[in-house]
Amino acid sequence: MARMNERPIGFFDSGVGGLCIRDAVQALLPREDTVYIADSAHCPYGNKSPEEVRALAQAHTRTLLEKGCKMVVVACNTATAAAIDALRAEWPDVPFVGMEPAVKPAALRSTSGVVGVLATQGTFNGRLYRETCARCAKKTVVLMCVADEFVTLVERGETSGPRAEAVVRAKVEPLLAAGADHLVLGCTHFPHLKPLIEQVAAGRAAVIEPSAAVARQAKRLLAERDWLNPSGGTSHVFIRT
Repeated sequence: MARMNERPIGFFDSGVGGLCIRDAVQALLPREDTVYIADSAHCPYGNKSPEEVRALAQAHTRTLLEKGCKMVVVACNTATAAAIDALRAEWPDVPFVGMEPAVKPAALRSTSGVVGVLATQGTFNGRLYRETCARCAKKTVVLMCVADEFVTLVERGETSGPRAEAVVRAKVEPLLAAGADHLVLGCTHFPHLKPLIEQVAAGRAAVIEPSAAVARQAKRLLAERDWLNPSGGTSHVFIRT
């Protein structure tokens, strides 16, 4: 078995959405090898029960650890909401990085006092989302928009064109009309639609997604353990269920 710092970083998501997180980590840590699980067989996670999502997350974590991963990035907001506590309890020696909608920076930067969050119902139901809003957006109106249709678009590779624009516009325009000057992308599939969302917003709102912040957290946790890889970055495994 390779030394700990030479082992890969593991990622999993309900499909290809979390590749934006993996890509951000690779950009910041180009010497890290990666293993990515795209669980397209069970996509989407947003309409599943927390118990079902938790079981899937545990299964993917076992697979990643069997492949020697030194860290697991839960590159899915819904899976983070349903499973991150259970994963950390089951594998206390493994560093986990989860997702959290970027409500805090949106609230801090908002001048209208209204921000919109686009996410799945599973994310909105999670403890992390509720706690983040309570802690970071006390003086901000946070509008929630369930946008499971965005997941379907991204899984189909349909991130532009008239049909995709119509789906995005139907979700974004009501948030803008209600005064949102920041739009938070609360699902890792959604950054793949960021250019189209920005096109629809047409300068009326800033679009925020957390990929870079997640990458910085991964780097910090690895650096604390002296697990940064000094010489890898050549192996990137992609597994699709």
